[in-house]
Amino acid sequence: MGQQEINGGYRIPAPPAFEEVFTHFYVAGNTSAAVIKKTLLPSFQTILVFSFGQPVTMITRQNNEVEIDKCIVVGPIKQAFDYSLSPGAEILVANFKEDAFFRFFGQAAIADKFPVHPDDLVNENCFTVLWEALRKINGTSEKVNYILDFCRPYLQQRDPIARQIVDFHGDNLSSIKAISEKNELSERAVQLYHKKHLGFSAKELNRYQRFLKAVQLIQDIAAKHTAIDWFEIISECGYYDQSQLIHDFTHFLNISPTKYLRFQQDICYARS
Repeated sequence: MGQQEINGGYRIPAPPAFEEVFTHFYVAGNTSAAVIKKTLLPSFQTILVFSFGQPVTMITRQNNEVEIDKCIVVGPIKQAFDYSLSPGAEILVANFKEDAFFRFFGQAAIADKFPVHPDDLVNENCFTVLWEALRKINGTSEKVNYILDFCRPYLQQRDPIARQIVDFHGDNLSSIKAISEKNELSERAVQLYHKKHLGFSAKELNRYQRFLKAVQLIQDIAAKHTAIDWFEIISECGYYDQSQLIHDFTHFLNISPTKYLRFQQDICYARS
């Protein structure tokens, strides 16, 4: 498996047989003597986090600290949150793609506000058993392969309407109307499919993608070491005005666009 270094950790792409299920796996560790603090950018993905070694702590928007004990599920991640790696900590993160979490657990938005232990979703301790097995495996690629083999029997077939939603090319809100007409369903029914299988609405996704485009433009301009023209960002991304741009950054990151520009090196991004 190839690896891509990013923000002190690295990504392992999902093999072709699992490209509909995971975008990638992320690995990070702290070999220093100081605590490493990072911010995870919203991705609208659900993630499964395995913690090995010393404590890993998540800090919610409400300033509550949650220590990861073995493994937790978080998502869909709609707002940024901070996390810290103690010296000697190590994490392995599986990033579910689109409706894949629903295909495993039969629900999509169970952990969008608070992290939960995956065993609580299946009423058995199979993920604790999985963590115990992973803890004894040294190589990261070997750990990922073990996870893939473990999950094969549990993956359900994709719902036909969910597939149409995921495969639709174009504006997310237009997809609701087009799919409802094609399948002789009400738009409300398709909206419910969207929320049920992906964990968020088409409207939420549209707003997020507009914000994400702004983030990418800011990063591209910053990489060239040129001054940011905020009105260019507003125009390119379809914002009405500067206040709407600021409102989105406050909603998703809890910081202003200018603060994001200053601190972007400390912000991680779960998506590929």
